[in-house]
Amino acid sequence: MSASAVYRWQNSQLREVSPELLDATPIAVADSWLVDAGNVLALNLHRQRFVDAVPSDLHETANEFFTAAIAQLPRAGAWFPRAELRGGEFFLQLRTAPELHRSATVMSHAGDDPRTVPTVKGPDLDALGALVAAARLQGADDTVLLTTEGYVIEGAYSAVLWWRGDILCGPPAEFDRVDSVTARSVLTLARALGLDTHTEAVTPAELDGCEVWIVNALHGIRIVSGWVDGPALAEKPKRLEQWRTRLSALAHPI
Repeated sequence: MSASAVYRWQNSQLREVSPELLDATPIAVADSWLVDAGNVLALNLHRQRFVDAVPSDLHETANEFFTAAIAQLPRAGAWFPRAELRGGEFFLQLRTAPELHRSATVMSHAGDDPRTVPTVKGPDLDALGALVAAARLQGADDTVLLTTEGYVIEGAYSAVLWWRGDILCGPPAEFDRVDSVTARSVLTLARALGLDTHTEAVTPAELDGCEVWIVNALHGIRIVSGWVDGPALAEKPKRLEQWRTRLSALAHPI
């Protein structure tokens, strides 16, 4: 996904710079969200996650930068901007949103966990992107990371949720991973609707016969339509579309 424009926070202003400037410094912290006709889901949660992840002495600057970044976003069209901290400087990548999908195929990652800072989005994006690129060569859209015992943690680019009947489930909190804003939103919505939620450690094989979702800020909720060399999954009629509609209704104007 290429940037339509890149801005650097300098002297309390966003100034457009060459995208090549980003190649020189690795990402320390990043956050991205979908802007659709000026509407965003849980933007304050994205902001808080980003600010909390930067060093404490940069919190004030991070908030000022984020406010300016929001003001910079187009109110028309579909966009997938990314806020970044690189080398002690803040950047905004203004990117057009790619085509969105309602379903995805996944595969389990069989190698070592490539994440170095698993609870922070940013430092491991390149390593996780390499996993996804390799998965696509095998017909999958995302890779599911597993613990050393083989339990599901998260996708490279998504959080993983699943249904046990009418109970919405996810991995245990003690499994280190990025705190997914979209997963939090879906689970909060489930509880608001009076549904039970549950955490459990499961292997892919133990998801056989379940409806499995991968969720992220770009696509929202996608049903896992296939798991390469993995479990056979189910889909309850109309549930996915109902929940995608519910989640979209929670988006608010910037």
